[in-house]
Amino acid sequence: MAGKRVVFSVPSGNFGNLTAGLLAREMGMPVDRFIAATNINDVVPRYLETGEYHPGPSQATIANAMDVGDPSNFVRIRELFGDRADRIRRHITGYSYSDDRIREGIGRVYRDTGYILDPHGATGFLSSEAYAKEHPGEILLFLETAHPAKFRETVEPETGVKVEIPERLAAFSEREKVSVKMGREYGEFREYLMEG
Repeated sequence: MAGKRVVFSVPSGNFGNLTAGLLAREMGMPVDRFIAATNINDVVPRYLETGEYHPGPSQATIANAMDVGDPSNFVRIRELFGDRADRIRRHITGYSYSDDRIREGIGRVYRDTGYILDPHGATGFLSSEAYAKEHPGEILLFLETAHPAKFRETVEPETGVKVEIPERLAAFSEREKVSVKMGREYGEFREYLMEG
């Protein structure tokens, strides 16, 4: 790996993971570049292409954790680089994919390797594949951010495989959802935490 450039492809919706990666890079993590892998909610790849930021309403997709039309963490990225598109482009490349392309990626990766991607990981894979064609010889790592069992209705038809739900995930999904309604005042929140 010595002398090779390392690039991370990050499935991105609200851009928290990619922002964390950029901050880690600023603190010394040896990575050259990040890829913002998105679904059709492509406000950041469009910004990287045009230099203009035009957030919009979220569009529903099969990669639903990435269905964000105005990613709040992108404000942090813009601040980190002085709100200059040219500086941001030196560190981030963006790609976006439709549901059909994501499905195709899931099926193709399974047929070629036996690995089962979830829709988010598929965007990361497809983006790293596209980047590799444009930049041969670099070390590419794509992140997988969810278990395919959470997306069985999408994954199973593309792979022809029944996706088993891991024991820990099954136990988690059987838990009762609990929420506590509280106001906006910090004191109320602090009191709740202290009671716990």
